[in-house]
Amino acid sequence: MTEPTDRTDATRTDDVKHMKWWGWGVEGVGFRHEDKPGFAPFVQKAIGLDLWAGERTERPDFSRLRVPASTASEEFVAVLSGIVGAGNTVVDDLSRVVHTYGKSLRDLVRIRAGEIARSPDVIVYPADEAEVQSIIDASVEADAVIIPFGGGSNIAGSLEPHMDESRVVVSLDLGRLNRVLEIDPDSGLARVQAGALGPDLEAQLNRDGWTMGHFPDSFTHSTLGGWVATRSSGMQSDKYGDIADIVKGLRVVRAGGVLVIRAVPSASTGPSVREMVVGSEGRLGVITEVTVQVHRLPEKRAIHAYFFKNLDHGLAAMQKIAESDVSPSVTRISDAHETAFSLATSKESKGIQKKAQTGLMAYLKRRGWSLDEMCLSFIGFEGDEAHVKRQKSLVDRIVRKHHGIGVGKGPGALYDQKKFDTPYIRDFLLDRGAAGDVSETAGPWSKLRGIHAAVYEAADRAYEKIGHAGWAMSHMSHSYHSGACLYFTFAFVFGDDPLGEYDIVKRAIQQAFIDAGGTISHHHGVGLEHAPWLEEDISTEGVAIMSGLFGAADPGGNFNPRKIVV
Repeated sequence: MTEPTDRTDATRTDDVKHMKWWGWGVEGVGFRHEDKPGFAPFVQKAIGLDLWAGERTERPDFSRLRVPASTASEEFVAVLSGIVGAGNTVVDDLSRVVHTYGKSLRDLVRIRAGEIARSPDVIVYPADEAEVQSIIDASVEADAVIIPFGGGSNIAGSLEPHMDESRVVVSLDLGRLNRVLEIDPDSGLARVQAGALGPDLEAQLNRDGWTMGHFPDSFTHSTLGGWVATRSSGMQSDKYGDIADIVKGLRVVRAGGVLVIRAVPSASTGPSVREMVVGSEGRLGVITEVTVQVHRLPEKRAIHAYFFKNLDHGLAAMQKIAESDVSPSVTRISDAHETAFSLATSKESKGIQKKAQTGLMAYLKRRGWSLDEMCLSFIGFEGDEAHVKRQKSLVDRIVRKHHGIGVGKGPGALYDQKKFDTPYIRDFLLDRGAAGDVSETAGPWSKLRGIHAAVYEAADRAYEKIGHAGWAMSHMSHSYHSGACLYFTFAFVFGDDPLGEYDIVKRAIQQAFIDAGGTISHHHGVGLEHAPWLEEDISTEGVAIMSGLFGAADPGGNFNPRKIVV
């Protein structure tokens, strides 16, 4: 066993990182379009929004918020302070607002409008598992509600207290539990505290030559515990697997004791309790430690870009890659709408680069391609030099058979640079009175094209119903032998009823997933947002089994109640 160097004492509460209360990321960082000449015309055409008119909404002012008063008694706060220390128990309004919602569009619209029906009453920052146990025991004894909090990036409504909750609500922030504890180099297993944010986790692993390889869109602002609790997927899941594949062991604090899942390669020990915890969104207890599969840092990593004539050719190529002996780290293809969006968000090309781009488009036209139908793909390779070369050679062969063309590593480098920036565009649109949100699904290869068409049709009907021009776009990612994930982005300008209009569009897309043979969520979780479709997804008996599990494991309903199933 090896223990990573540079170990320090437990993080102080003041050092725990949180996103800004009203939007994504940190203050001072945001999306700009002035250096992207194609973006404003694109948005004008897609949803009728004039970006040059400037912001339409005022920047949120915290002083205008009406935050419900904390219902936690002085005696209960004193009990919690006795466990974690007075400085690690907070009841101020800003801390409670930060811990009220996640970062879904619904969350951000409400927070910007000052709609806070119910906030956590007290925030606690434990330093270790023993303190988590004491907090939980004290909270259950007081019949309080416990909601685990990691990075706060959830977009499925998994964090907010129910508006009718009359009990004291405790937000248990794991931010101080942020260390890699131990690495077993023989097995490639690392014990990691659940509150570690993505960048901090990878930095600690990288120092010793390891990587977990898990990079969701929210990577910068989400935690290991949150990934496990919501069944997360990362951009490189084709190689490293989804979080359910990466998690090998768990420690979960419950009332009166700790659930321990030992890290073994495989086991025949009845229904998998590990699988019950993965995706449980805090309903079975608080995850404090995760043993994960880690890998040696690859010698070489490259993201190559390809263009396909249309989505049919591109999906067929992705399917063949999944069925082949190739093992890329990333297989992603954008449909024509998302390809147009990607090109519109690029900075202006100059000199040789501009000539090359113009020449490529002219070449594709001569080949009979419609530039309105072409699709951009990114495929990633990792390993030693020989492995990467062979993998790319095999992929290039498949791409050519499906009428695709490689365009090198330049666009791939830009993809790598921008991959965590997309959520900032949502705030940018909200500042201008427009919605931009996402929904994702997964389905068999045989149904992907049908799902794609069904979602577009449903979105168009919804836009017609709300009376606003709207936009939808999609990419395929996270390939499996039997199918893949389809990730949709949709946007429109708000009218007089932002959340009512949003609900119409969101419901239409979610229902289209089910009707066309997909699932309600591939990696964002269920929470409150997707719960209405759960029974259609896993059947009435499936919901009954899940309800029975939660009811038996938490008879008092103290652990994040009403999430996933009521």
